[in-house]
Amino acid sequence: MPADPDRPLQDLAARHLWGHFSRLGTASGADSPIIERGEGCYVYDQNGRRYLDGLAGLFTVQVGHGRHELVDAAAEQMARLAYFPIWTYAHPAAVQLAARIASLTPGDLNRVFFTTGGGEAVESAWKLARQYFRAVGEPGRYKVVGRHLAYHGTTMGALALTGLPAIRAPFEPVMPGALHVANTNRYRCRSCASAPACTLACADEIADTIEREGPDTVAAVFLEPVQNAGGCFTPPAGYWQRVREICDHYGVLLVSDEVICAWGRLGTWFGGQKYDYVPDLITTAKGLTSGYAPLGALIVSDRVAEPFLEQGRSFLHGFTFGGHPVSCAVALANIDLLEGEGIVDHVATQQQAFRAALESLRDLPIVGDIRGTGYFYAIELVKDPETRATFDDAEAERLLRGLLSPRLLELGLICRADDRGDPVVMLSPPLIAGPQQFEEITTVLRRALGEAMEEMSP
Repeated sequence: MPADPDRPLQDLAARHLWGHFSRLGTASGADSPIIERGEGCYVYDQNGRRYLDGLAGLFTVQVGHGRHELVDAAAEQMARLAYFPIWTYAHPAAVQLAARIASLTPGDLNRVFFTTGGGEAVESAWKLARQYFRAVGEPGRYKVVGRHLAYHGTTMGALALTGLPAIRAPFEPVMPGALHVANTNRYRCRSCASAPACTLACADEIADTIEREGPDTVAAVFLEPVQNAGGCFTPPAGYWQRVREICDHYGVLLVSDEVICAWGRLGTWFGGQKYDYVPDLITTAKGLTSGYAPLGALIVSDRVAEPFLEQGRSFLHGFTFGGHPVSCAVALANIDLLEGEGIVDHVATQQQAFRAALESLRDLPIVGDIRGTGYFYAIELVKDPETRATFDDAEAERLLRGLLSPRLLELGLICRADDRGDPVVMLSPPLIAGPQQFEEITTVLRRALGEAMEEMSP
């Protein structure tokens, strides 16, 4: 039955729109804000109400909303060549963007395989790793190592790699071969939470897992520079160097999943540059176009690409819309803005001010830990900061969905109250944000967290 255009948008959404990772049965006009337009660090709903976009859409809108430079790039490309695949053929936008990306990557990561998003890039990386080892005469290497709580996407391979059992459970059995090791959550680490420094046991577990499974069965290790799910787990000093050493020792490919952490989010072009390591593969998306068009990429080192240069050999994989001309044109214009306006340097310069603003919330007893880097932070919420006692499932449900999420929206802040692990509030503003936005974020958070703390008190 056709939708009635005269009905309010909230009613139409409740009846017809199936939101991603959304609770379909509880959708209603009251809890479904319709975001209509954006400008800079702010978005506006259909009633004209303004919200500070403290999550950059979904860790995505690097250069801010309403940038006509990206709109014009899309329109110009669409008028010239709206679509053509890069299966056998090429088009200028894809060629130019691949070369531009390669000019910014560390080491010898010079080959770019385009996808339409981050999950597809992760899926592509696992498939490439498997075909690579077949090509070099090691067909037994098919397993991959990820971390507990880490999120890598929803396709069946990326889902298997995702270290969130509750997300995998409805779709099991998932693709075999994914293994999971400790993450870098030092706040709750059993080995070193109370030690003066990290012991790097979390890195050594990767080596232990490879040994246990058999080095000749493991193809790749997939890690984010800063792990998103669970709340911005940053790596301890020496972690990435130890991981690189382990991968080299066992001949395993190191995949840096930078769907979130690239394109200035950490104050560097790529997350690996922040922590001084060079992976074999990089997966990326989101900020590549600032979300103005869908595009992802798998960036491959010359060493891994080399077997595919042999006559007659192809990577047997592709997507209809991977490397879409319009998306590539938008990405090129987006990189122009990031470079021309010094946005990556702006994050590097302002990141300490952002952290200091968030640190001012530590006097609230509900705040347990504040962690992150660049413009990518999480605040972990606790019952007691001294004991680090966390909330049980029912309490977390009430705190995050019953109290904080609606109240933050009422106060004009879009961020993410997340329960994938211990309860956290995630913050990832557009990279053009500055002290004014930092103050707005902390003012709203102080009020909302203070109210929630009182509501949750026995």
